[in-house]
Amino acid sequence: MTINQINKQRKVAIVTGAGSGVGKAVALALLADGYCVALAGRRVQPLQDVAHESGANTSGEIERALVIPCDVSDATSVQSMFATTVEKWGRVDVLFNNAGVGNPPGLFEDWTVEQWKGVVDINLTGMFLCIQQAFKIMKAQSPRGGRIINNGSIAATTPRPNTMAYTATKHAVLGLTKSANLDGRKYDIAVGQIDIGNAATDMTVKMAAGIMQANGSVMQEPVMDVAIVGQSVVYMANLPLNANVLYHTVMATNMPFVGRG
Repeated sequence: MTINQINKQRKVAIVTGAGSGVGKAVALALLADGYCVALAGRRVQPLQDVAHESGANTSGEIERALVIPCDVSDATSVQSMFATTVEKWGRVDVLFNNAGVGNPPGLFEDWTVEQWKGVVDINLTGMFLCIQQAFKIMKAQSPRGGRIINNGSIAATTPRPNTMAYTATKHAVLGLTKSANLDGRKYDIAVGQIDIGNAATDMTVKMAAGIMQANGSVMQEPVMDVAIVGQSVVYMANLPLNANVLYHTVMATNMPFVGRG
């Protein structure tokens, strides 16, 4: 089957941070929906596990799950990841810009500059580099255009205590989303953001045991199935390019976010 034949049948997506958590859930959802998906991340084995779990490469005429090692904080690595995807399938229709890390341990006043930069390099610079490469490809391909979905956070509007690095970068992601949305219009590139609250992943395990609240108390918080996030991204990804979800908030219904707790 030629690349042109593939393009007529299936859309191509890139998911960064695809080996675990939200990235894994979104990758599995896109693959289940028929997408060809480039699984990008720093650790190869978890990416291979996702490809195997999806079953996307065990049947059909084409390989639909492609494992690509990538460090999003490195411009050369990001460029190579996009080039490998295009070489494999001919285009990029959707980027789920997801790779990210949490805060360094301890109080922020004790963090080193290197710890701060480590979060910024992945959560902010990495997201910028992926948007940049996506633009270069999407504006030049035929049919032109595509969709970028940034993984923001409800921390982009409402932080938790002692989360300065994560919160600052997620505020910045909101700026990236708005700017890229404007800059993408002339190229038929739609850009939106999903803000997630308490999806059940390794990152939120501690919430079941209790997590610090704004008043200093520790409280258990409800979580939701991370597969719901995958469903949300598939909905956003499948819209025609003349429609866009600019902001999508999906959260555990009873988590302390709306109002004053």
